[in-house]
Amino acid sequence: MHAQPNEMRKDYLLNRWVVIATKRKRRPTDFVKKAGKRNTDTCPLCPGNEHMTPPAVLVYLPSKGGVKKEKDLNGRRHKNWLIRCVPNLYPAFTPPQKGNKAKVEEGFIFKWAVGHHEVLIESPRHDEHPGVARVPQLIHVVNAYIDRMNEFCRKKYVKYVSIFRNHRLEAGASLSHAHTQIITTPSIPRTVKEELKASKEVWRKDRECAFCEILVREKESPRFIWENQDFLAFAPWAGVHPFEFWIFPKEHQCCLLELSKTQIKHLAEALRKCLGGLNFLLEDPPYNFGFHQATAEACDHFHWHLEIYPKLAIWAGFERSTGTFINVVSPEDAAENLRKAVAKE
Repeated sequence: MHAQPNEMRKDYLLNRWVVIATKRKRRPTDFVKKAGKRNTDTCPLCPGNEHMTPPAVLVYLPSKGGVKKEKDLNGRRHKNWLIRCVPNLYPAFTPPQKGNKAKVEEGFIFKWAVGHHEVLIESPRHDEHPGVARVPQLIHVVNAYIDRMNEFCRKKYVKYVSIFRNHRLEAGASLSHAHTQIITTPSIPRTVKEELKASKEVWRKDRECAFCEILVREKESPRFIWENQDFLAFAPWAGVHPFEFWIFPKEHQCCLLELSKTQIKHLAEALRKCLGGLNFLLEDPPYNFGFHQATAEACDHFHWHLEIYPKLAIWAGFERSTGTFINVVSPEDAAENLRKAVAKE
């Protein structure tokens, strides 16, 4: 009798294929790599070093049991802060200047990288990353995401707000202090644009949100990981990365701006629980996460969500030359292990 071959799975919506290589199956302990110690004596994001960053565009300060929102003005740097958001010293996107228009040069098209690039410092505590953070602090983080989105969405040249996180050097974090990055772009990024197009096709055909249907099915599947009143976490059917998982709001929403106060609290809890489980299972692995969101006109058919990608495998020649990925941990095995780890949080 011949052994069953590995599976090829297609993404829910994207024209993207993943090989689930169970023949190369590995255990969670195979992925554990101890992080090297970093010198944090001169961390520019730590309290006392505020002068090492540009003036903050948003500061959360404790005030009578609540939060007061301020900015750094006239060279002054606020102290005793809960959250700081500062312009990136080395921005990928910068605000528009006069005459910034697309051009053709040497027969090729280019346009200026117009937008904003900021660093949101999640806590005055250097190592208060989401997997170990206090839930009240994570509530401040989510509120700060929403505050910056509200600011950027008023600008005509901003077409998309990308909120993403790189954890540990192996995942692209040049600073180890807990922080998120926010980049605005003058166009919709390719992956989100493809999701928007595909989900719109489903809506036109069935008058149903494709993502809501995914939620219904994954809640009862072996890929389910965790849920609370407002959020559901699961390993995606065709996950590209070992131990990849997604977090979805149960209510149909197109972006973070639609969250209620209760939902913000429950999202903070979801971040703590799920990233805490990942931290426990793989001993603080490197990872990236990114929010996928849409604008109001796409609300009928798009459902915002957060995708978390542990950085455990290296994309080599096959993946880079074909756009087909090999995942050595099945989503079902990943979910089973993450489910157990989250339960211990």
